Parts: sequence; structure tokens; C-alpha cells
Amino acid sequence: MEEFNLHLTGDIHAIIAANNLLAAAIDSRMFHEETTADDAALFDRLFPRQRMAAEVSTIMLRRVKKLGISKTDPNTFAPEERRRLRQLDIDPPTITWRRVVDQ
Repeated sequence: MEEFNLHLTGDIHAIIAANNLLAAAIDSRMFHEETTADDAALFDRLFPRQRMAAEVSTIMLRRVKKLGISKTDPNTFAPEERRRLRQLDIDPPTITWRRVVDQ
């Protein structure tokens, strides 16, 4: 047995934890999009006012470019650009990401 021990005993726990963390992030985002009717409120959570003078963060810049927004100053985003940026448009009936438990 020792010749074939690949130390896989801890890997399943890490996979379960990563899977459940992603599931919680998806659930949280869907909850916030559903319960926050005002686009400006959720946009303000993504871009807090104390950092609005600065440019879009490096992490968010990828999403901004992917959406086809060429601006880097959050203060200059049009209302439609703010809505597209803050909303992931996850369709709850089609989401198939499940939480897992090691038995």
C-alpha cells in the first residue's frame, strides 16, 4: 500500500470546500441581484464612493473590457453601462451548481 500512496485523502476535502465556496458566491450574488431593485445601490457596492476617484480596479477591468466598456472611470459610466456591469444575469431555473458533502 505504501508504494501506491498518492496522498489523495486530503484532496477531496479541498475540492468540496472550493465547490461549496463557489456555490455560496453564486447564491449570494443571485440574492443581491434579486433583492436590490435599484441598480445604483448594487453598483455602489461594487464601486464604493471612497474609491470612485480612482480608476476601475485591475480585477474589475477585465469584466469592464469584456462588456465592451472602454471607460476606466466609474464616475463616467452611463446608466446602461452600470446596469450591465453590476448584473450577472444568472437565470435561477437553469443554474446547475450544487453543493456537495463528503460521505
